[in-house]
Amino acid sequence: MSILGKIFGKIFPSARAEVPAAPATTAGAGGALSPGEAASASAASDAASRAAGTAAASSATLPEVDVQAVLDDMASKNPQKLNWKTSIVDLMKLLDLDSSPGERKELAKELGYTGDMSDSGSMNIWLHKQVMNKLAANGGKVPADLKD
Repeated sequence: MSILGKIFGKIFPSARAEVPAAPATTAGAGGALSPGEAASASAASDAASRAAGTAAASSATLPEVDVQAVLDDMASKNPQKLNWKTSIVDLMKLLDLDSSPGERKELAKELGYTGDMSDSGSMNIWLHKQVMNKLAANGGKVPADLKD
């Protein structure tokens, strides 16, 4: 599952549902697939599964959820003082996700970051805005000051 998908799964309860498997390919007129056809069908099925997973995480409209209320509630129960409203690291920690630089770079790749990944400050600010925008675009009620 993508990192963005994990974030959605922690905030949107319905996002935890499994992505349906890609439909099985049907055999040709002879009934059986040749090894080459089987490999092609397998690759197509894998690509369809990845596309479905990405679509589920980034474009499926989920039931409206008050993101601030959910995260504030989680923060009130967390022993650490985490500033999820401005920090992608704290947001990931609050959601009990790996917030290491490597994971944040992977998230940046998922979201199409084109800046310098060695400039973690700029990347982190961009990541936080993008995550908030994705949440808002997919049924999350996010305060205007947390979005672009």
